[in-house]
Amino acid sequence: MMATITDGQQGGMKTRRRFGFKLKRLARSRDGAAAIEFAILAIPYFMIVFAIIETFVAFTAEQLLTNAVNTVSRQLRTGQITFGLNRDSDMTEVEFRTAFCNEISILMKCDAAEIATPKKLFIDVRTFSSFSSIPKTIPRVSNADFADLDTSSFKFTPGGSKSINMMRVFYKWQITADIVRPYITTIRPADGSMPTDFLIVGTTAFQNEDFP
Repeated sequence: MMATITDGQQGGMKTRRRFGFKLKRLARSRDGAAAIEFAILAIPYFMIVFAIIETFVAFTAEQLLTNAVNTVSRQLRTGQITFGLNRDSDMTEVEFRTAFCNEISILMKCDAAEIATPKKLFIDVRTFSSFSSIPKTIPRVSNADFADLDTSSFKFTPGGSKSINMMRVFYKWQITADIVRPYITTIRPADGSMPTDFLIVGTTAFQNEDFP
């Protein structure tokens, strides 16, 4: 006795065959594969690109600050800028910071508020009795690696003719990309939180010329 397939059963079989055929087509299909692969790789790719760009800009700013230190220290060495000598070339600390800011403002924030109350830019200019007595390390609040900057000893007291002087400048360059912060930073907040700054340092030691 032969089994009779009803119309309903035939319809169900056709539906299953169509569904199976569509699944096979979906498995073979490559439409949109490139877009999906790009979406998976785009985030790490652009994070790496951004990290490279940010590192490049930070090191460019470091070179800018070094050039500014060399330029302004030359003016101190030749007597174009003096301090406490009752001359027209005398500058106060605020005037000196303003002059230095003019050298770096193309890349670094250095507005009137920053000049008056340092938060990013710190300048230390002092005279010493000999070159051997000039500090050789970055002053930090503790001995821990990457500890925060200690600015308590910073002054603006350059000497006069033939004096031995040191000029060092520190700038806290803000880092934007989270992935870069742990690797590019040279300074960490005192509370141990996530570092946000890259410490840029420029320093020079010199003996003033015998200016009149």
